[in-house]
Amino acid sequence: MDSVIYVLFGTTTSMTEEQIRELVDGLERRKHKFVWVLRDADKVDILKEDGSPKGHDVPEGYKVRVKGLGLVLKDWAPLLEILGHPTTGGFISHCRWNSCLESLSMRVPIITWPIYSDQPKNSMLVTKVLRIGVVVKDWAHRDELITSNVVESAIRRLSASNEGEGIRKRERKLGDAGRKSAAKGGTSCIELDSFVSHITR
Repeated sequence: MDSVIYVLFGTTTSMTEEQIRELVDGLERRKHKFVWVLRDADKVDILKEDGSPKGHDVPEGYKVRVKGLGLVLKDWAPLLEILGHPTTGGFISHCRWNSCLESLSMRVPIITWPIYSDQPKNSMLVTKVLRIGVVVKDWAHRDELITSNVVESAIRRLSASNEGEGIRKRERKLGDAGRKSAAKGGTSCIELDSFVSHITR
């Protein structure tokens, strides 16, 4: 249980080929099971001279090396089903608000990798305020390459440390409270019903 790391950076994030390679190496070296959705947006940072995408991918032979350990999917995967699976124990995410809420609702802690927009603040909320995640990429170092050692260390902190155990306990407690609030008779459900009633008078 809680043994798979899910990796997804949304629909508009792009990474350099070098950064993808470092992430690949960190996942492989940690020997932690993972599902990585590598979308087209992740692959178009480096362009050919004519401006068209090179379409770089994970390094040659990588999928064979991680067979039985990791799964690299292209373009789309059922996010909520993966987060909701009992074996999913962590989510490497760019920290868009929807991703944070979905991870929280499924009681899965986040390894934060903010890229732009609201993501740095969401990362801080997740790691410093709610304390339900760990940082892999600090916003203060946003222009720096995140090495495989840093990736491996963040996964280890979440999955194999006292800090990680505390994070998982807080995540479960918050997730349960959120589910209770959204259920029939919960505070969020009551407030929504009240709002709908008010605007439809």
